[in-house]
Amino acid sequence: MGWRYVCKLDELPVLGARVVERSTEAGGNVAVFRNDQDAVFALLDRCPHKGGPLSQGIVFGERVACPLHNWSIELKSGEAVAPDVGCTKRFPVRVDAGEVFVDLN
Repeated sequence: MGWRYVCKLDELPVLGARVVERSTEAGGNVAVFRNDQDAVFALLDRCPHKGGPLSQGIVFGERVACPLHNWSIELKSGEAVAPDVGCTKRFPVRVDAGEVFVDLN
């Protein structure tokens, strides 16, 4: 497994995100989100609509709103919320002893 340390949970903004930078060849950046219930999610930092940076969107509940065209994306699955259609890649995350890790494989 390719678990990579991201940050401490309290360094990840509530209702915000942190970006794990990766090259284009590796698939692009990954956005790691934290909601108001301290649940942590990771998605490819690219909206399925026009490629907007999801890390700059607004987190609400278990969704993020794309900053470009306001598409809602499910943080658990990466699926766009109807009536929009599309999906962005999801990555497994874990919080261990207050530290956030993402599996980039």
